[in-house]
Amino acid sequence: MEALPRETIVDVLEDRLRTDILNGRHPAGSYLPPERQLADGYGVTRTTLKHAFGRLVQAGLLETRHGVGTRVRDYARLGGADLLPMLVRHDAKWVHEVFEVRRGIGALIAERAATRATRTQQAELRALLEAVREADGADAVQLADVEVHRALARATGNRVYVLLTNTLFNAYLPVRSLLKGPFTDPAVAHERLAPVVDAVAAGDARQAHAAADAYLRATERIMLDGLA
Repeated sequence: MEALPRETIVDVLEDRLRTDILNGRHPAGSYLPPERQLADGYGVTRTTLKHAFGRLVQAGLLETRHGVGTRVRDYARLGGADLLPMLVRHDAKWVHEVFEVRRGIGALIAERAATRATRTQQAELRALLEAVREADGADAVQLADVEVHRALARATGNRVYVLLTNTLFNAYLPVRSLLKGPFTDPAVAHERLAPVVDAVAAGDARQAHAAADAYLRATERIMLDGLA
């Protein structure tokens, strides 16, 4: 039998370790068994184990202390939003919580954009909204819709809103293929999103908030039905 490439072995081991950590086999705050013991248990070399450790340290799940050992990081207390794509991939229930934040942040972004968007940004929003209607296929419509929301975040003039928007989209990227329900019909998707862009372009903050909230709730309901 042909041996697996080292990269593939590391990928598989990383996934196994991540799953064991998130399932509680290696609880937060606990030290992992000695490397030799752990490598033998997973049937890999210590070199492969070290490579997988390095990835999980970078991901924020492990921390290694020279001469002490490797400990599972308390990611729920110390981790950041960059962990969300990994957590969603592990347990789709995280999507519900992501969407709850999406509703609150999205409505606030639309409200802020209505008061701060420049004429150039308003024109960009209208052009991106039109791209939703012209997109071909649910995946393309979904991506075009995402670009409208990125533009709304930029129109607030607050870069933190832009980063939060990116984070939330990246969070459910692992299951995006299951969330195409609201985007199967380009014309309907356009019609659903148009009131948000219209309110922002009109400078009506109150209406922008209400329209974004309605849009986010409607699309969330459709997407979660599809996920179920």
